[in-house]
Amino acid sequence: MSGTSEGPAPVAGPHRPAVTESDTQASAGTGGPDRGQAPEPFRSAFTAAPLAMAVLDGDGRIVSANDTFGALLGTAPDALAGRAAADLVDLTSDARTHHAYRQVLDGRRARLRCTRRVKHPDGHSLWVQVTVAPLPPRQDDPRAHREPAVLLSLADISARRELQARLRHLQMHDPVTRLPNRTLFFERLTAALEADADGRPGTGRIGLCYLDLDGFQAINDTLGHRVGDRLLAAVAERLTRCADVAGYARAAAPLVARLGGDEFALLVENSTGTDQLADLAESVLTALQAPFDISGQRLSVSASIGVVERRTAGTTPTALMQAADTTLYWAKADGRSRWTLFDPERNAHRMTRQALASGLRPAIDRGEFVLDYQPLVSMADGRLSGVEALVRWRHPQFGTLTPNRFVSLAEEDGSIVPLGRWVLATACRQARRWQLDHPGEPPIFVSVNVAVRQVWDSDLVADVAEILAETGLTPHLLQLELTESAVMGSAGRPLQALQALSDMGVRIAIDDFGTGYSNLAYLSRLPVAVLKLDGSFVRGFQYDDTAGPASPADEVIVEAMIQLAHRLGLTVTAECVETPAQADRLRRIGCDTGQGWLYSRPVPPGDISGLLDSRACLRP
Repeated sequence: MSGTSEGPAPVAGPHRPAVTESDTQASAGTGGPDRGQAPEPFRSAFTAAPLAMAVLDGDGRIVSANDTFGALLGTAPDALAGRAAADLVDLTSDARTHHAYRQVLDGRRARLRCTRRVKHPDGHSLWVQVTVAPLPPRQDDPRAHREPAVLLSLADISARRELQARLRHLQMHDPVTRLPNRTLFFERLTAALEADADGRPGTGRIGLCYLDLDGFQAINDTLGHRVGDRLLAAVAERLTRCADVAGYARAAAPLVARLGGDEFALLVENSTGTDQLADLAESVLTALQAPFDISGQRLSVSASIGVVERRTAGTTPTALMQAADTTLYWAKADGRSRWTLFDPERNAHRMTRQALASGLRPAIDRGEFVLDYQPLVSMADGRLSGVEALVRWRHPQFGTLTPNRFVSLAEEDGSIVPLGRWVLATACRQARRWQLDHPGEPPIFVSVNVAVRQVWDSDLVADVAEILAETGLTPHLLQLELTESAVMGSAGRPLQALQALSDMGVRIAIDDFGTGYSNLAYLSRLPVAVLKLDGSFVRGFQYDDTAGPASPADEVIVEAMIQLAHRLGLTVTAECVETPAQADRLRRIGCDTGQGWLYSRPVPPGDISGLLDSRACLRP
């Protein structure tokens, strides 16, 4: 049974008797009060009142009750005399209500009102609204100060409670699947987390399978919402069966809810570990494999499921749902029709990516990016012929970050355009500074990586022309590197931009060549001057005094690509040169330029100035 109590401030006190002794006396057999010389109409009104009423003495025992009171409780009014009212209507089940009741009896509280569920002798239960209030004293009764009397009234609110329950059910359940909806789901989730905080018995853990139907939107769009709704209802039935099986021999089955659209959740309270959730997720995938017969059509859907299982301590509904949503995204990204378990490390990486993405544009304005330069060495004489500019992000929280940590993020949100413009201007300015500081040396070129989005989202040709004019760097000392996939797919505006840059005198290089299309014939129609062989080919050039080359195929492929490139008038740069044996073999098969740790790691611009000052030969 449950109840609530409420009431205004007390109006009677121990020094102000509420009623006289005669107020507590009852007429035997009539069920009506006999308050001294009280007029007969009042006794008749009490007896015939449609509201169930009883007069209690100061100890809370029934002095008299009317017929309605007896009928409500299924007992004759005379048989109720002397019985404790608190036991009849359950006013002792919780301490708060019982304390308020005792205050009314003692005259220290004006009223108690609460709701109680009582059991009728015939077996059915009913809800009643209980009101307890002191009876006013009789001014003409000299015994009014001797003993207080209290009026107890009961109103049958079972019909109202039933209506409220039906309305709540409609409010808390999805009309299509008849499953608990998002509101009820979060109510249960919050209650489950609070139960552990209150120290209630259980495992202290909670689990969640958050799933999204793969392919449902296409069915809904092509066959209509009516078919879509029937499919959702059929899916709900299978999920409910999975939950029932999972709950067999356990305290309770998982709660199945529809959170909206084609998203469902299975909440496991007092979970026992990740194995339990993994088994549940696997059973859901298996249950959804069989086609659905909907409106004479066989329809198939699968599900991607994010699985989270953790301790309830320190967990909030928001945090649990965020983890589940992230894991669901991973399941879809990993190929769909699968379940994925939440991984804190993977989530930390995602959070780091999000933090980096949101800080990219402000970092450009704050000047957090710097350039290092890696030498490009002539394979013929070992002299420095150029450098590749490599951007670094000196992040205030994560330290110095290399391009693979943030360039893809910059391409996604478009910040690669302002970042690329800054890199281009800084590199050209530095190349011109080296030229001015070392007038007696042949000038070195600078190679700058360009993302394909820079070609689409900005006027790259105009940017290059403006920067060259501002810095005074001649166009042939600038090389722009684009990936093989970006160049090979060039058409329309990108191809026009590359051609305009080439006509300007800027060299165009294909970076990581050999990992994509590798279409040398197509190169003849592009304004490309340099091929940069991907390092995976060069790493196959591993020599041992007895074993020979580790990958003869790589060596043959590289030699063939170099010969073809030369036939097309292109020069070749080999990346990731790390050993003297690799450099020697590349030199012998005609490679023009080498780049790698054998010669130098990426270094600050001052170190390049030192190489130019010393006129060092970088041949190993």
